[in-house]
Amino acid sequence: MKLFQIRQGATGTILWTGSAADPIAALDAMAHEAGYYDHADIPDHLRAGGLHAEEIRV
Repeated sequence: MKLFQIRQGATGTILWTGSAADPIAALDAMAHEAGYYDHADIPDHLRAGGLHAEEIRV
């Protein structure tokens, strides 16, 4: 597993940090923790400006 950080593109706000196999799995994990089925269910106002999943190193 890799460590990812997801940011909201328009504001740069960090929405989630955690481990996942790849960027899509990270988006799905973030959405699931927020109560959504997967990243496709995330509301448009959060996706405005894009969601950026970036692998981070610690």
